[in-house]
Amino acid sequence: MLMSIAFILLLGLLLGSLFQKLKLPSLLGMIIVGIVLSPYALNLIDESILTISADLRQIALVIILTRAGLSLNLSDLKKVGRPAILMCFVPACVEIGGTVILAPILFGITLLEAAIMGSVIAAVSPAVIVPRMIRLMNEGYGTDKGIPELILAGASVDDVFVIVIFTVFMSLASTGTISVISFLQIPVSIVLGIITGIITGTLLIKFFKRFHMRDSVKILIILSLSFLLIELQNRLEGIIPISGLLAIMSMGIVINQRYHVLAQRLSAKYNKLWIAAEVFLFVLVGATVDLQYAVASGICAVLLVLGALVFRMTGVALCLMKTNLNRKERFFCMLAYVPKATVQAAIGALPLSMGLECGQIVLTVAVLSILITAPLGAICVDNLYKKLLKKSEALS
Repeated sequence: MLMSIAFILLLGLLLGSLFQKLKLPSLLGMIIVGIVLSPYALNLIDESILTISADLRQIALVIILTRAGLSLNLSDLKKVGRPAILMCFVPACVEIGGTVILAPILFGITLLEAAIMGSVIAAVSPAVIVPRMIRLMNEGYGTDKGIPELILAGASVDDVFVIVIFTVFMSLASTGTISVISFLQIPVSIVLGIITGIITGTLLIKFFKRFHMRDSVKILIILSLSFLLIELQNRLEGIIPISGLLAIMSMGIVINQRYHVLAQRLSAKYNKLWIAAEVFLFVLVGATVDLQYAVASGICAVLLVLGALVFRMTGVALCLMKTNLNRKERFFCMLAYVPKATVQAAIGALPLSMGLECGQIVLTVAVLSILITAPLGAICVDNLYKKLLKKSEALS
């Protein structure tokens, strides 16, 4: 295991740094390292790490969403208003609808199988988007109109929405029935997640103000509580729907709103944690990719991924109608909502493991969506944000 960890960190950092020097996103280098080290190639990652790969990826997501909460200003988000709510579900719905139209034509599958495929590839990746939006907020690009906050908030809720939709379609495929309760889980999960995060954040602030301790200890406490919130979501599954990830982000927002000085210090600590977490996250995402599936799928799978992206970008454009954003800013939002990675790696293989006929092609499309959209979205954001967004006058 130790040798595998060394390979992951050293090669991930090396190739990530190399890609940065080539003006490409470091995550692309890390994903390539994961593909090369995976069981489908050199098989240099210990089985014990692969067994807990999903947990390690979730830890990385916890770190980045807490960091997002500690950086997100609610007053800036309120300025955005209606589009922020629409961005949580409209782009995903439009993309799923586009997949339902395209997939039966390209692969000859049923409408339900196409809907399952659409719900797998529709989730945007907070792991790719959130660090970039935080950087934009720090540099002041688009902040006068709340653009980074809009994308950050929408991307965080988008995942919750899509995963519930995926569960509904999978239930229909296995049992032949859809429960109305399944759809009610979406708003309930979001609301309960936010409320739980607010309560946890408020109690933390009182605790930290009463008991003096080092910031490093505070980080350990917050991380531990974050893991408990994820476990709470898992334990209550099937009983009360609650989004642990939204609770974690809400907790960070509350700390930022009510104890801003501490939030700034903790955010700096989380930035350092993200250096290692990012490597593990994207290398392990790469380790889930079997290139044989991607190669065997041919041009049809590539066309589907690209076609679905067109529908997604159209969905983003619909959300931004009648806003004060100009064409360049709207185009940036459309590009920023392109990347997929973590959710696809987590649920892409589930239809296959459940024995669905469409399982193999769903997994193939999920793999390709990671390989195409994660680098494409990251490259577009990294290279175009200064050209498409205005810098805040306060930071100019």
